[in-house]
Amino acid sequence: MTLAPPAHDRGITTLTLDSPANRNALSARLVGELTEALAGCADDDTVRAVVLTHTGNTFCAGADLTAPPEPTAFVALMRAIVALPKPVVAQVAGHVRAGGLGLLAACDIAAAGPDATFALTESRLGLAPAVISMPLLPRLDPRAAARYYLTGERFGPDEAARIGLVTLTAGPGGDVGKALVPVLDGLRKASPQGLAASKELVTTTVLHSFDQHAEDLIARSAALFASDDAREGMTAFLERRDPSWAL
Repeated sequence: MTLAPPAHDRGITTLTLDSPANRNALSARLVGELTEALAGCADDDTVRAVVLTHTGNTFCAGADLTAPPEPTAFVALMRAIVALPKPVVAQVAGHVRAGGLGLLAACDIAAAGPDATFALTESRLGLAPAVISMPLLPRLDPRAAARYYLTGERFGPDEAARIGLVTLTAGPGGDVGKALVPVLDGLRKASPQGLAASKELVTTTVLHSFDQHAEDLIARSAALFASDDAREGMTAFLERRDPSWAL
């Protein structure tokens, strides 16, 4: 299993990415298990909200280059998070890279601990943040999106909050779980109908992005992955060397 068994606490179901050996990379298996678990939460009347968290020092390292999911399956997973009639809260205590930022952006609320770091590294692999743009771009500051899409720079939790990627941070030396306590208590006090109707209002723009752009961005992503630059970039990454274009 790449997903730990769900844990339940007073209406909150926690789903834990549990494949630390590959830094919780988005494999076909992980995408399938998470999609199935979310569907179960949608159908369970005892679930008020979902927390998505992780084991190890990485929330999600992006696509698993050795066993990647089909782009359509990953897009369906992100859209399922956005469209779930229950809030999904990301609890991040470690690193988030590339496609992991798409998973994070699909969540309604995101909290980051002091050791969290973020980077959109696709351009360094000969790729682009194509399909993850659907949840990311409606949420991010446009100037910040341009910078980090193009440069692949790493940034921390305070910058992630400033640009709209995360909702709140635990602060220096803080505990992200404790930072989320008032958020989860607030969700427990809301009615299921109130949560679903309120979520529908705040996700309209993101869902519109999926409905308008999914087909085109999936095609773009496939073309990029099949390119010579991508083959060189991914090979260099796996071989732990600089790609041929690095200056």
